[in-house]
Amino acid sequence: MIGENAGNTMDITYRKLEEKDLDTFISMRITQLREEGATEDIDLVPALKDFYHRHMADGTFVSWLALDGEKIIGTSGMSFVEKPPYFSCPTGRIGLLSSMFTDPGYRRMGIAKELLHRVVEEARAYGCGAVQITASDMGVKLYTAYGFVHNGNFMQYKL
Repeated sequence: MIGENAGNTMDITYRKLEEKDLDTFISMRITQLREEGATEDIDLVPALKDFYHRHMADGTFVSWLALDGEKIIGTSGMSFVEKPPYFSCPTGRIGLLSSMFTDPGYRRMGIAKELLHRVVEEARAYGCGAVQITASDMGVKLYTAYGFVHNGNFMQYKL
């Protein structure tokens, strides 16, 4: 199951997500959601395909991938949204982090940290004043170590 090169981070390469990667990317996204305990009551694949096609095309979604040879072993994603400017974010541009997933056989090797850094830099280049995430229990240590802080005011209303 683990690639023969797993354990040697020198063999891991990084590149941006391309259209040809979408089936694998979507499969990994669904695996991530299952791992986080999501209830599967619909086929999410068509909605994910539609989302990624549209937002990759207009530049409001970007992803970096980690690869061992040709095998995608890590994913990341950053959606760019805009809201009215406020004092701590005068551009009003926010990066929404998603799709952070590393194949279990490649965890604890610094891959997620590298992917996180690359998409955070994409948000900075886009002009975002902040990056937000709803972190899984597994991800909290990674994000805290990177410098993310909890925002106790975050609330959500389900429609």
